[in-house]
Amino acid sequence: MKFLAFIALCIFCYHSSWAQPSANNKQDSIARAKKDSMKMAAFFARAYYPLIKGSKMSGVLPVEGITEIPDPKMKYKLLLEDVFPVRDSVSAKEVNGGLAEVGRIMNLHIASGIPKNKLDIVVVVHGPAIFSLYNNQNYHKKYGIDNPNIAMMDELVKNGVRFIACGQAMNFLEVKKEEIDPRVHISLTAQTVLSGYQLKGYILNTISDDK
Repeated sequence: MKFLAFIALCIFCYHSSWAQPSANNKQDSIARAKKDSMKMAAFFARAYYPLIKGSKMSGVLPVEGITEIPDPKMKYKLLLEDVFPVRDSVSAKEVNGGLAEVGRIMNLHIASGIPKNKLDIVVVVHGPAIFSLYNNQNYHKKYGIDNPNIAMMDELVKNGVRFIACGQAMNFLEVKKEEIDPRVHISLTAQTVLSGYQLKGYILNTISDDK
């Protein structure tokens, strides 16, 4: 009996110790969310947009005392891999995080003194990020709203960005060519775009939701 009572006490203590961190974790999560919200509000209050203005997440913060200056005469060949997913109907209402980051990267280069004509940017899109490329009709069919990414793509394409969609991802996700924005080029696979453009001297930067 004493042994069984000891086991019962151990189980009770285990569950008590497990339940307490759970409550603490919830409070920590709320506190982190509030802190992050305050940081983002401060970011938006200070950010500026030297070229691309289609997303509030594409802003640049001013920096004083800069001593490392990029060469404005060089050609900046950037290969941006957008795998930032459209997760649900809530995220579908905002400009896709991958496209917003493309805009931010462009703004950062412009703000650093690099002329727009020195930027050569290729964006290869695959995985669930493909859904952000839907034309308005099909985006509305899937998410029940107009595609908020179209205006952002208008701005990016107007400023020289080339978009390429992965045909394998489109096939797997059952997205047809006629369903996506007509300005998007289609490759058999993102893998040959990634290897081919890097061999041409483009610098790869992968954009995902965990970065």
